[in-house]
Amino acid sequence: MLPVDDILSFQEIELQVNQLLDGSAEGEPLSALECALINLAVHASPATLDLGATEHYASQALEAGATAEQVHEVLLLVSGLGVHTLLVGSPRIGQILKDAQHSSMTCPLDDERQGLLAKYVGDDPYWKSMEKEFPGFLDSLLRLSPIGFEAFFNYCAVPWKTGALRALTKELISLAVDATPSHRFLPGLRLHVRNALKLGATRTVILQALDLAGRSTFHRGVR
Repeated sequence: MLPVDDILSFQEIELQVNQLLDGSAEGEPLSALECALINLAVHASPATLDLGATEHYASQALEAGATAEQVHEVLLLVSGLGVHTLLVGSPRIGQILKDAQHSSMTCPLDDERQGLLAKYVGDDPYWKSMEKEFPGFLDSLLRLSPIGFEAFFNYCAVPWKTGALRALTKELISLAVDATPSHRFLPGLRLHVRNALKLGATRTVILQALDLAGRSTFHRGVR
């Protein structure tokens, strides 16, 4: 069990987010619809799975004008939370293998892996920012599981292909989910805050999304 002083507190999360928001503008608060969608996300998240609250906020979102597609896209988006295991686990396994001089981490990439890297990563600056938060992730996943590498890109892209929600709404949902009591994931939170700012988010809506996350429940189990 972690010592208490090693547990990531919500106060530390707030401090880091406020540092990222330094100089950002205030603005209008979230709409009732946006609040309902974010609340739905943080309670339907795999780290929370509060089924009663999920039903409540799904109904609230529909009453606020959400479409069925928008409500379900929230579920598609937060279901990708499981990839955080890959984001932090793959580079650690890769480093262990590299230290052991295992060929999987030391040999040149074969044609299949080079093709996958070019197809899914290429020169896209988004993946450079991903590499900054999760150094070694893409290389380790590609080397250790080409099929997992391809599946990561394909599954995570689903809610961006369906496009029922605005990109900014998805980033606000994602940053909130990464700040819930049962899933305080700072690397992802930092990434999504930066993305939200690039999309025009104000200090007001980011802090409001963070507050909604902090009010969500712990994972109490599912019967």
